[in-house]
Amino acid sequence: MRFKLDENLPLQLRRLLTESGHDAVTVLEQAMGGTADSDLASACLHEKRVLLTQDTDFADIRLYPPSEYPGIVVFRLPSQSRDDLLEIGAMLIETLVGSSPDRQLWIVEGSRIRIRE
Repeated sequence: MRFKLDENLPLQLRRLLTESGHDAVTVLEQAMGGTADSDLASACLHEKRVLLTQDTDFADIRLYPPSEYPGIVVFRLPSQSRDDLLEIGAMLIETLVGSSPDRQLWIVEGSRIRIRE
């Protein structure tokens, strides 16, 4: 699967994804730091990449209808520590073995993932 990690996620999450066989790039690697949300969404669409982010604006299905994107995954965790994000990221990677966020919005909330289509 192809992913783009927003600048608000730890770089180590990219490593976890690539070690699991996924193609992952970061916004910072692509010199897109500070890019407007709409431009970031367009880039993900053009590159056919699932967006991973903590930016809850992407959870607004009126602005970003899931059916129009390769997938949007929003992390909504009580703690935004690097360790917690990496732990939940590892859980997400395990979930990807049997599921795909293609044309869906996944809200990752600790021990559960809510899915909107």
